[in-house]
Amino acid sequence: MKTTPYFILSSLLFLSLSSCKNKPGQEAQETETQNKTFAVIESPYGMVEDKDIILYTLMAPNGFTVSITNYGGTVVSILAPDKSGDLGNVALGFDNLEGYLQEKNPYFGCTVGRYANRIANAQFQLGGKTYTLSPNDNGNMLHGGKKGFDKVVWRGNYGQSDTSAYLTLGYISQDGEEGFPGLMPVTVTFTIDDNYGLQIDYMAKTDKPTPVNLTNHTYFNLGAGKAPDILGHELMIRAPRYTPVNDQLIPTGKIEPVSGGPMDFTAPKPIGQDLAQVKGGYDHNFILNKNNKSLDLAATLYHKATGRYMEMWTTEPAVQFYSGNFLDGSLKGREGKSMVKHYGLCLEAQHYPDSPNQPDFPGTILNPGELYLQKTIYRFSTK
Repeated sequence: MKTTPYFILSSLLFLSLSSCKNKPGQEAQETETQNKTFAVIESPYGMVEDKDIILYTLMAPNGFTVSITNYGGTVVSILAPDKSGDLGNVALGFDNLEGYLQEKNPYFGCTVGRYANRIANAQFQLGGKTYTLSPNDNGNMLHGGKKGFDKVVWRGNYGQSDTSAYLTLGYISQDGEEGFPGLMPVTVTFTIDDNYGLQIDYMAKTDKPTPVNLTNHTYFNLGAGKAPDILGHELMIRAPRYTPVNDQLIPTGKIEPVSGGPMDFTAPKPIGQDLAQVKGGYDHNFILNKNNKSLDLAATLYHKATGRYMEMWTTEPAVQFYSGNFLDGSLKGREGKSMVKHYGLCLEAQHYPDSPNQPDFPGTILNPGELYLQKTIYRFSTK
């Protein structure tokens, strides 16, 4: 059959899964952090479509802890210390799986694909053919469609060493899924180290040309429950240009400088400083000051009251900065706390939105025989 070689391919692509120290269903090899070693803890988290949902907790000897579930490849929590050494959860989310299953869940912490951000009119042309996608945002496609990677159950394996703990999640996206062409095996590996770093590595292949744009959609609030919003956080984005959008947040096709205006984050400034000048708030694609696939500093985030400081490094050409504009208080997060407007922010490493329909934007088409690779690191410290 035509797809047989790609099922072989998927097996090769998932070697990183099968070679991990621990397999799904095995008892977690938990090691106490006071023994100065890394640990991975596997816990039941519920069921979706008769599939077991697992919560994987990656723990470093210094207390840095990241929890991820195989439902949607979702980062559930990130425990990072403040300037007093007290750990706090800097990632927005829910107390249990039911929260993430809500229709109104605004992509908290999830892995986004097959295409992050928006594709205009939920369609694109490729190879002389028009592909129609699943519209889920005012007639456009947002974050992969009605059932993107954020709503599927991933296969997980994990392990630890003297210097890190990791979780690799795998999923095979079928040809025609949400309208996208090509059978596409994909893995996402989350790794923590002893320097408060969360590294996310993406890998994918395909048997047909297809647009690919993967990212993580964690909402950050470095106040860890002690800040009512992120407006006082100081943000820097190493982006001299951005892509303006229309009223539906679709890029107009123009590329404009940020210099001197409300989009200018080339030097750190409070997020709320110029927010009133941006209609609807920040939800824009910032073009990084780079022209290759090297791993470079993309952004920094600082919360003065707690002293928490976050660096974002990525191989991607752009970052979507979203200031939590659509949070309206109707969702209850951990401990019943209302998720109000601007309660969290997202810094999503990506290619430009709507690239399949924008000939002047960098291409996002993955072809057979090519390997999609992306690396993003969120690193935490204090000052």
